Formats: sequence, structure tokens, C-alpha cells
Amino acid sequence: MRPANIVTAIADVLAGYAIAFSHFREFDIFNWTLILATIGLYGGGVVLNDAFDAKLDAVERPERPIPSGKVSVNNAKVLGFLLLIAGCAIAWYNHSISGLIAISIAFLAVVYNVYGKNNSIIGPINMGLCRGGNLLLGISANPEIISNWAHLAIISIVYVAAITMVSRGEVNGGNSKTLYTAGLLYLVVIFAQVYVAYSAAQELFAPLILLFVFGFFIFKPLIKAISDPIGPNIGKAVKAGVIALILMDAAWCMAFGYTTLGLITISLMPVSIFLSKYFAVT
Repeated sequence: MRPANIVTAIADVLAGYAIAFSHFREFDIFNWTLILATIGLYGGGVVLNDAFDAKLDAVERPERPIPSGKVSVNNAKVLGFLLLIAGCAIAWYNHSISGLIAISIAFLAVVYNVYGKNNSIIGPINMGLCRGGNLLLGISANPEIISNWAHLAIISIVYVAAITMVSRGEVNGGNSKTLYTAGLLYLVVIFAQVYVAYSAAQELFAPLILLFVFGFFIFKPLIKAISDPIGPNIGKAVKAGVIALILMDAAWCMAFGYTTLGLITISLMPVSIFLSKYFAVT
């Protein structure tokens, strides 16, 4: 279920909360409904990813649960679909709009696992749409305002699409052109967030600091991968890109005036890093 990654999905929802309630003085940050929903959706998606990749992993990642024989493909599929269904049901309990967003995420996750991952263009966009939907899931905590900020999901879509582009060279190595393109998209994402933070007129100093750290965290391993695009270097760049989503989400919280929620989101970073030492991220 990629526990370290699930923590980053929770961060997406917290960022969505901050955006959704940007015009309110207080709100209940312990609305666990959508947090539980995103755990089910993300967990289900990655479990199915392993189930559909079982034959490939038997060659490239034989130590994984399915190829190693610890878990059967059928059991993995049952778990994956149950998690997706649970995520959709919990989201619907929050609000019908949340439920529709969750259903869309689940559908996109299945499409990615069955078809999208095999296409170098559709795959990254498909994966980006899943993450953009996850941010929208958090914003749907306040359904009346979702149309005002739905466009912010584009930034998450671009960023995760870039990570997915990089990840395609994780096993056999990549090419510098793809990595340079991903780096350019990273820059676009950072500048877009700075612009939104400035436009939101809530806070700029704290988001700038977080985005500087975010940039350092993702570009350091990417530059190393560009200079030597072998599988292990690309794997480290992908891992850093995924975990850094927490910093990106914390910057959203700060930009929309929720310092406490931003600090809570940042506190998820060491949790994700710790879990990444014991569980696969990519």
C-alpha cells in the first residue's frame, strides 16, 4: 500500500482543506472523513498497480510481495478494489461532490494500471490527474467553493506528471532529455505556486521559504540523475519527488493563511521519510 506515499496523499487533503476554508477564521482540521477516503483511494491504486505489474515485477522486482509469493495476485486485486470502493463510499458520506471526485480518482487509477502506464504520454498525464483529483478531494470539504479553486489542481497534475516521466527510467536508466523536461516542469510548478501565493494575498514569506526547500529537495537528486541517468539515481529522484509533495502541500496551507495546518503538514515529512526506509515508494 506504499505507506510513505499514503502520508503524502494525506498532505494533499490537508492542503485542500486550507484552500477550501481560506475565507474562514476557523474550521475543523480533524475532519477525518476525507483523510480516510484518500488512504483507501491511494492504497487501492498502488495495490492494483502491483497486481497488474506482477509479471513484470517477477523480472525487475522479485523481492516485492506478489512475485516473492507472499501475496497472490487475486488477493491483491480483491484488496485493491475493496480499498477503492471504501475510499469512494467514505468520500460520498462526506458529500456527494466528494464522492464523485473519489469515483473519478478510482476510475483514473484503474485506467492507469490497465492502460495508462504503458503509454509514455498518456501515463504521466493520467497519474497527474489522480493527484490533482486528490487535491480537489480536500477542497471538497467545502463544496460551495470548489469551483473557485479547482484550477489549482493543474499544478499538481503537472508536477506528478513530471515525476512519472522521470520514473520510467527507474529500472533500466533514462535519458537526459526526459530529465531536463521534468526539471523544466518542476520550475513551472514552483513559479506557479509563488504566483498563487502572491495572488492569494494571505502570506508570501513562509510559502517562499517552503518552496525554496522544496526546490532543493527535488532538484538535488534530479541533477545527479541528469549527470548519470542510471536506474538507482533516477529511483532516488523519483522518491524525493514523491515525498516532496508534502512540502508543496504545506506551502499551499501557508499561502492560504493556515500556518498551524501548514506546520501539521510539514510534520508529516519525517513520518514519510521514516516509512520510506522500510517500504517501497516507487
